[in-house]
Amino acid sequence: MAHSLTLYSYSLSSASHRVRIALHLKDLPFEYVTVSIVAQDTDEWARYRALNPQALVPTLVHGEVTLTQSLAILEYLEEIAPTPALLPRDPAERARVRSLALYIASEIQPMQNLRVQRHLKKALGQDENAGMAWRRHWVALGLDALEKELQSPATGLFCHGDSPTIADCCLVPQVHAAKRWGLDMAQWPTIAWIAERADALEAFRKAAPENTPEAQAK
Repeated sequence: MAHSLTLYSYSLSSASHRVRIALHLKDLPFEYVTVSIVAQDTDEWARYRALNPQALVPTLVHGEVTLTQSLAILEYLEEIAPTPALLPRDPAERARVRSLALYIASEIQPMQNLRVQRHLKKALGQDENAGMAWRRHWVALGLDALEKELQSPATGLFCHGDSPTIADCCLVPQVHAAKRWGLDMAQWPTIAWIAERADALEAFRKAAPENTPEAQAK
């Protein structure tokens, strides 16, 4: 690879977590730059916002290429480092994997987003308990549907087939977040089983929030 990879990430960001998983699955070396999405009134944050006007994580820099949005980054990594493949070759199977990934990333995860929680608190006067109830409600609703989606012959040891795909890169961070919000994953046995199997793999362990540089530094 002609240029090095730099990932701007935050340990507890589900979107960043997805990209870390893919980088480790593909065994791609990368520089890790911590961006605290909690402290947004610092000079460091202002510099990051100049790099990424969306003011979200992750951001991937590869030479002259700067990419935002985790699913776009996952697709880019698939293009520049196609082995091991995180998308099936068959068009219909690729579409299913993308559908599962998009459902998690676009329908479930945004409802637990930090800026949503801040809006609930500042604009709508909701306290921490109300914010947590919001998270649990919407995440549980999403996982209910996802559990049904995974009751398919196409589901194998992982979300699709017997090897990890970008759907699993999205699923595992969502499960980690659901556990942080106090949801009992026993309600969704297929999801829990797939996530447990994935978490046993070295790439997923390396990408876990507790194994990020900022977490290790504490």
